[in-house]
Amino acid sequence: WTTFFLLNTVFISTGFNGLYIVFIGSAPEHHCLVPDANLTAGWGDAAIPVRVVDGEAVRSQCSRYRLDVLRNLSALGYVPGRDVNLSGLSQEPCLDGWTYSKAIYQSTIVTEWDLVCDNQWKVPFASSTLFVGYLLGSLISGQLSDRFGRKKVLFVSLAAQCMAVLLQSFSHSWRMFCVMFLFIGASQISLYISAFVLGKDSRSFIDHACDLLHAGAFLFYCIGYMTLPWIAYAIREWRTLLAVLAATSVVYIPLWWFIPESPRWLVTQGRSDEAEQIVRDAARRNGVEAPAVIFKEAEVLSETKKYTMLDVLRSRNIRCITLMCLVLWMAINIGYFGLSLNTSNLSGDPFMNCFLSAISEVPAYVVSAWLLKKCPRRRLLSIFLLIGGGVLLLIQFIPETLQSVALALEMTGKFGFTMAFGTVYIYTAELYPTVIRNVGMGMCSSAARVGSITAPYVIYLGTYNKILPYIVMGSLTMVSCVVNLFLPETLNKDLPETIDQMQHSRKMLPPPKKSHHNNLEIILLKYSSSDPNKY
Repeated sequence: WTTFFLLNTVFISTGFNGLYIVFIGSAPEHHCLVPDANLTAGWGDAAIPVRVVDGEAVRSQCSRYRLDVLRNLSALGYVPGRDVNLSGLSQEPCLDGWTYSKAIYQSTIVTEWDLVCDNQWKVPFASSTLFVGYLLGSLISGQLSDRFGRKKVLFVSLAAQCMAVLLQSFSHSWRMFCVMFLFIGASQISLYISAFVLGKDSRSFIDHACDLLHAGAFLFYCIGYMTLPWIAYAIREWRTLLAVLAATSVVYIPLWWFIPESPRWLVTQGRSDEAEQIVRDAARRNGVEAPAVIFKEAEVLSETKKYTMLDVLRSRNIRCITLMCLVLWMAINIGYFGLSLNTSNLSGDPFMNCFLSAISEVPAYVVSAWLLKKCPRRRLLSIFLLIGGGVLLLIQFIPETLQSVALALEMTGKFGFTMAFGTVYIYTAELYPTVIRNVGMGMCSSAARVGSITAPYVIYLGTYNKILPYIVMGSLTMVSCVVNLFLPETLNKDLPETIDQMQHSRKMLPPPKKSHHNNLEIILLKYSSSDPNKY
């Protein structure tokens, strides 16, 4: 339990570092800089065109009236709006840069490198580099963990994340910022995978450790996510904020002496003595007596066939299930990360909006974990997707005067997507046969990364029309809800062990009637497969 708790604490750092782009990538109110060009005060104020948006007068953010024309009119003594009709004047882009409001942020990457107007696309691109890092890290972290050990990769990933965030705070250009974000994403997903695998390897000592660690990882991630807006509220300068977030990883250094290496991994590497020492130390701490012989030679698993993505694609049943799962994972990730990144664009206080978005995830994970124990997976996931996608489609009908209602609907959508996010992990793992479960989950994880990479660009559509991101995310979610109805149910069903079992069955069969004879037969078969002498 101590190992379980300490492993979960590292996920707080992923909550810190996963979504700070919401604040440092925010674009404050801005307009063209009007330098002192021999203009009167009246012409200086009138240099920025005004247009009506949703019934309100808004100053243009990307253009100004030509300064040479204004300079001539000012010299002639004309008064803007009285002697001159401003709408007839020619305009020019912001040739001298922009002026940014400091009412909320002292500085962001937007104000640092003028990522507005023609360069506005660079903000979602920077956000996507984090998720590209997730994709790359997920491809290599498993092999690194198998080669060098779970514990070493865990702490190297933690150190890499800390250093990458710190270096990012010293970025001298937008390109360097994006490159560092790539490394941050790779180290973050590597941190998650190595900690999760290390927790899975403890399943002999804690019942249902995999499910507990999965739920615990999300909940501790929420702690970091909920804390982030208050740190950002206290530190409004983006470089200082990143430096402080990087410094928080220092508190994890003592964990090196408290989190042991995986005994299972040590055994596979022929280091049984070290593995036995770790288990005996655990027995001593728990006040129990360890057996004289802990690891027998017969417990070393024999070589099994290695399965690849080609094996997944060969079977028609599994191929169809995989395609449907890919759609599910992609749509859920677009919705989840899209709404997470959109909090800075909502009306009201951006820090409170982010906090509300984070706190909505806690009951979502708890409720979904509880319902998964009793309710059919397919029906449950469909309901969650309907909640998430349905409310997003309703937002377009909310008038501008009821922004609080629109905010409540968006948080309800986030609640639905979060529950779907937690459910789809368990459901997908139960759909695949045991022999290709890891391969199938890896393919779905890659689809999830594609969805998260796409999410910033879906939110970017809001620069053209505010409701467009909600229509896109809501429509994709409703499509995935329909796709989900064609997947087989897995609750209280015997899950297939091999590809052949999956090929011969379109629907998962209910478990056979149990008897003492059947149970005994299963036990004997298990013993005979691991130790013929016991049979």
